[in-house]
Amino acid sequence: MGEALKDAYSDLFVIKGHPTDKDRALIEGKFKSVHNANDRLAELMAKTFLSLVKIADITDKPKPVGGKSESKDAEDRREQRLEKTTTPFLDVAPNGPPATPPGLYYNIQIHLPATKDIEVYSAIFRSLKEHLLG
Repeated sequence: MGEALKDAYSDLFVIKGHPTDKDRALIEGKFKSVHNANDRLAELMAKTFLSLVKIADITDKPKPVGGKSESKDAEDRREQRLEKTTTPFLDVAPNGPPATPPGLYYNIQIHLPATKDIEVYSAIFRSLKEHLLG
């Protein structure tokens, strides 16, 4: 349950590794900003989250499933996947300047509202096109 909780509320665990009742205001603020929740809803969301934290094991090391530890081959495959997906900041040529100049990258995330009205989505993407693409 602890792993599922950390997965579902990963943004809260980035802010605070082991949240407690003392962090209620911080957690409510996060719910208000991320989910655009009003005060009462953010309070209830924080209360639910903190209740789940109390009953879950949120230690840093995941427990093996079925009492068995992860095999060496599975661990090696996981490390190889991480190496493939991880890219270096700069490609540095040996004994010289960077092979490619450093760049600035933007990551834009759009959280779309839950609606069946296609005009809402059309308006959002039309506005993005107008403001981002010119």
